[in-house]
Amino acid sequence: MDSGILFAKQAASEEKNESKETGGNEQQSSNEKMQNIKEMGTVEVKEKGRNIHCLTIIGQIEGHVVLPPQNKTTKYEHVLPQLVAIEDDEKIDGLLLILNTVGGDVEAGLAIAEMIASMSKPTVSLVLGGGHSIGVPMAVSTNYSFIAPSATMTIHPLRLSGMIIGVPQTFEYFERMQERVVEFVAKNSKISKDAFRKLMLKTGELANDVGTILFGHEAVEHGIIDEVGGLSSALKKLDELIEKKKKGDNRK
Repeated sequence: MDSGILFAKQAASEEKNESKETGGNEQQSSNEKMQNIKEMGTVEVKEKGRNIHCLTIIGQIEGHVVLPPQNKTTKYEHVLPQLVAIEDDEKIDGLLLILNTVGGDVEAGLAIAEMIASMSKPTVSLVLGGGHSIGVPMAVSTNYSFIAPSATMTIHPLRLSGMIIGVPQTFEYFERMQERVVEFVAKNSKISKDAFRKLMLKTGELANDVGTILFGHEAVEHGIIDEVGGLSSALKKLDELIEKKKKGDNRK
């Protein structure tokens, strides 16, 4: 009897300890998720037998110059390693890119866009609020793109802050930098280079500036974005692309 009672107590104690460990692990996992959302704006969604990584591009794209602390920024040195990890992680099936950005550093934005465009995993972007300036190449860098009906995209020529040298070579450098953006957008969307350049250099629409503001349906009509839609549409499309890729991999 004594040994039986002792065994029962030991079993109950072990079960209690296991329960504590499980609860502790769940709490730790939850804390890690909250930390990722807070610090990096990322989260992994594990449902329906697939694993989606959600990455947000918000505020201003910070490049080689550190922006003031009051600015909301997306740091490219944080995003690039995440994209490498997403591409290399076998547990992650696809990437959902959510954008609400005013633009920012051209080279940093193009670096992010080029990395996303070169990924082998299914990718879908969703523009909410705005995908302005260098946010346009990032929005079209995915396999399929969505834009909310109320969202806007500002397309304008490149700007340079600080001192510039007033020589013809400066203008030529601007043109070459601008052409990188034009070529990337045309390559990764349905709009032609001439049509995109025309929107970029349009006058009379922006006060004290050159360029065009496009609302959701207009961005689709011009062939920059694939479809007007929201979160459910983006997730549904990403599920389709993931399923299609899995079937293709199984045939090999």
